[in-house]
Amino acid sequence: MLSLSPDTDRLDGAPSRDRQPPLLRLRGLSKVYGQLTAVQPLDLDIDSRDFVAMLGPSGCGKTTLLRMIGGFVAPTTGTIEIAGNDVTALGPERRPTNMVFQGYGLFPHMNVAQNIGYGLRLQKMPKGEIDARVGETIALVQLADLANRGIDQLSGGQQQRVALARALVMRPKVLLLDEPLAALDLKLRQAMQEELRRIHHEIGGTFVFVTHDQSEALGLANRIAVMRDGRLEQVGTAQEIYASPETRFVSTFIGEANLLPGRRSNGTVILAAGPQFSEAGVDGEISVVVRPENLLALAPGETAEMVLDGEVRDVVYLGSHVKYKVAVRGGSEMIVHARPDRMPASRAGEKMRIGWLRRHHRIVSA
Repeated sequence: MLSLSPDTDRLDGAPSRDRQPPLLRLRGLSKVYGQLTAVQPLDLDIDSRDFVAMLGPSGCGKTTLLRMIGGFVAPTTGTIEIAGNDVTALGPERRPTNMVFQGYGLFPHMNVAQNIGYGLRLQKMPKGEIDARVGETIALVQLADLANRGIDQLSGGQQQRVALARALVMRPKVLLLDEPLAALDLKLRQAMQEELRRIHHEIGGTFVFVTHDQSEALGLANRIAVMRDGRLEQVGTAQEIYASPETRFVSTFIGEANLLPGRRSNGTVILAAGPQFSEAGVDGEISVVVRPENLLALAPGETAEMVLDGEVRDVVYLGSHVKYKVAVRGGSEMIVHARPDRMPASRAGEKMRIGWLRRHHRIVSA
């Protein structure tokens, strides 16, 4: 079976973080173009078999970072190590990486099999070995029936699979993907996400992909690196990034979030919306972050650890849940996701009490 990384010593197929050094190690890596700093100096470790998403808005530096890893952009400072080897000064053709670009870059005068085997032919690999590896990779991306078809006869999703196969057939230690699904429509993009998950699971490779789509990052990656203005804001699992954001930016960029302004003084947090509670930490302006699904639309007589009185501004029925917008004291507007079978309010203008458990909120600096 095609394999892109060393075998793990874990029976469940997961990387052993305690025993293996990082496969990819970035130290002090930065990129400056004249007066523009595209990537601030950063450190990042990526383990063998990781599927890492570089997530952030346009212009945050994520594609520049990916291209530095691949050798297409020379860093201004810092080092890049892959499998313990310093590759900072090596060109892309000499690195154990391969990249799938947004535009695919397929050769229209070649058929599917010829496109996939192009890199192997450049390496002057024996024809028998080329045919075997191309056949194995075509089967992996489920294009065996289209091996002899021209590129112009393929759908967008099929072309994307060819581009992926052309990179995989080279057996890189690290596969780099620069928003490879951006050109596909929603339904096809979702189908290809499933394919990427399947392929990563089958080959056990190390994938690093760039995206600005938060749902894509949450659905594909086992680790997410959130970037903003050339800096790494937070690196963690999808659950850590979503449930425990470390900054205001991360809390609002990943999913919907309610932010309640307040101030912490001598271990007491006082919210502009009214509630106060004890919480150790640095004095100053803060925000309490709570996700819409963790807010409760309280029925008469119900209570919770944290309670706010508000007025409904909007009600939207979305099938699996009802979305409320509720204005509360201090000028904040809260988004509440309630189950359809418990709707304490049905139209704008009605009063509503909302609450949550303290373990479901997160305090970030203002």
